[in-house]
Amino acid sequence: MREDYQALIDEVSALLGTPATLEGRDFALIAFGAHESHGEGGEPALDPVRTRSILGRGSTAEVRAWFESFGIARATGPVRIHPEPSAGVVHGRICLPVRYGGVVHGYIWLIDDGRLDLADPRMAPAMAVAARTGELLAAEARTEARTGELLRALLLGGAETPGRGTGSGAGPGQGQGPAGSGEKSAAAAAELRELMGPAASGPLALLAVAPWRTDGTAAPDPGAAHVPPHVMARCVLPAAAGPSGPRDAEGRAASRAGASRAGAPSGPDGDGPLSGPVLAAVVRLRSVQGSDPARTAADRLLRVPRPPAAAGVSAPRRGLAELQPAWREAVAAARAARAEARLGPVAEWDAIGPYRLLTGLAPEAADEPSVQALLSPAHAELARTAEVFLDHAGQAGRTASVLGIHRQTLYYRLARIEALTALDLDDGASRLLLHMALKAARL
Repeated sequence: MREDYQALIDEVSALLGTPATLEGRDFALIAFGAHESHGEGGEPALDPVRTRSILGRGSTAEVRAWFESFGIARATGPVRIHPEPSAGVVHGRICLPVRYGGVVHGYIWLIDDGRLDLADPRMAPAMAVAARTGELLAAEARTEARTGELLRALLLGGAETPGRGTGSGAGPGQGQGPAGSGEKSAAAAAELRELMGPAASGPLALLAVAPWRTDGTAAPDPGAAHVPPHVMARCVLPAAAGPSGPRDAEGRAASRAGASRAGAPSGPDGDGPLSGPVLAAVVRLRSVQGSDPARTAADRLLRVPRPPAAAGVSAPRRGLAELQPAWREAVAAARAARAEARLGPVAEWDAIGPYRLLTGLAPEAADEPSVQALLSPAHAELARTAEVFLDHAGQAGRTASVLGIHRQTLYYRLARIEALTALDLDDGASRLLLHMALKAARL
């Protein structure tokens, strides 16, 4: 598909004799023509806007506002854009709206300082190319929307089963028995395979970004500017779709306190990492031995939601048969990345160590009674001391060095920890319980 866009933009450049650029309606770069001039006659030199569009694959809010002030979103023919040096628009432009079905799907940009006349007869065939481009973009948008619906249905285990072409289906509890749900899931998987093509049987990974929100609400669709070509499907799921469900308010408060006392980041509103929507994405890999494309996708997607957000990557899979287990791994890795700064902001399932077990525990596991007093705000220093001590296998010298305290101070703190928890730190089972409780509290 991207090769088709490049061929179309090259066709426009050849028709009009000037470099052309194709951007989506969100001003994300899709394709661009060669620009060979250095400003000495012929083509105008690159200005900051085109340079940023090509290198950064997008434009600033100021530039978008300037362009939109000329009515490009409503235009049905070429529009001349005047320079605005204060916004970085050094050269004038001609915008060819890319429309289909009465909707603008993008823009073709031509750098032009007045050499081209909007009445030039070559504009008509150029607008015809823009129309063909709009048809392709519209088809791609429909496919993206549909793959997102199908992925959502599969990850929710049949709770949502959108019908083909409707964009909606039976909701939870609307007569979907186990057999019916299984049939719907099988149909959704088959359709998703069809839409993804050969990539559906190749190496894949699931990616989770949490929490997926900006100003307290769900973040918008990331758009082409932040989604690399190897993201095959994406959707936004509610927090409850993660592997750990909600717990009671008192339990949530205890966990937030525990996580904070242990030095872990909590959610932007004080909740855990799955307290808001979660973005799910299927990423095509080059091989099952490496997750680099998924990490690249995660880095781009993390530019969209409001910090702090984290991303998790599942272990590689072949095909779509294990989407739900892969999703659990991705969410677990995202939770681990939020809990341990050293793991984030992008964590892979294979690299999160003990969190592979801890994220599978029931939510109330973090409410282990023996550590509740230790996790209170008044004992934050003791909680950190206990975790550092256990992280360093109970070696007093290394623990004291990391904490920057004298050994005698460490021994005094350890005695207080034993008194607060009624746990014997010379006993392996007690150490394991305390260590797991401290780590689980971060989640």
